[in-house]
Amino acid sequence: MADATMRFFEDLDQRGYDPLLAKISGTLRFDLHEGPQTTHWLVRIDRGRIQVSRQDMEADTVIGASPAMMEGMVTGRENGLAALLRGDMTVSGDARLMVELERIFPGPPHAQGPRWYGKGVR
Repeated sequence: MADATMRFFEDLDQRGYDPLLAKISGTLRFDLHEGPQTTHWLVRIDRGRIQVSRQDMEADTVIGASPAMMEGMVTGRENGLAALLRGDMTVSGDARLMVELERIFPGPPHAQGPRWYGKGVR
């Protein structure tokens, strides 16, 4: 598995709370498919409080992608919404959670910090 992806999820878990997610509650499972093998990351958000595990269990939102696509997202080279529209990623369940979580992914390599959505809103 890509080191950047592992670091992203470990850092997310260690963050514990993110104010950008303060109005969000739900679970997202990332299923990273590579051939017959699937790696799972489960992200639980409770009004900004974040917990990450490697559990394969039901979630409000399930995101399917290749490890390479996920690596691109966590390094800012790929945008999750664009990948979804291109068919490079799948989302089942509550897609709003994926859109909300997109806020904390890094922006393009030339930008600093997380992605910005709208004027003055992160």
